[in-house]
Amino acid sequence: MFALAWLCVGLGIVGLVTPVMPGTVFLILAAWLFTRSSPRFERWLLTHPRLGPSVVAWRASGAVPRWAQLTASASMAGSFALLVVIGLPVPVLALIGTIFLGVCAYLLTRPTA
Repeated sequence: MFALAWLCVGLGIVGLVTPVMPGTVFLILAAWLFTRSSPRFERWLLTHPRLGPSVVAWRASGAVPRWAQLTASASMAGSFALLVVIGLPVPVLALIGTIFLGVCAYLLTRPTA
């Protein structure tokens, strides 16, 4: 769990600096994994000035910053458009589109931080 938590921290950092991946999701998962493997690193993550606030907001009220909601939604829309352009079969597009719409709906209905 400890190694997986660090992998999630790495993916979370990549996600925070690139528009292709949602960083906050990986940081929330990393905090959960650290809770079970290393309270010391959980504290480090929660108190980190750049990485911690989104995790703390999520734990407190399920809040997601508005910029994160919009960036994640736009990234899913862009990804879906790319999948259409490369010509995935319609049933696959329908499945992915349904998942993306569900995730967007959930994300956009969370309180904002």
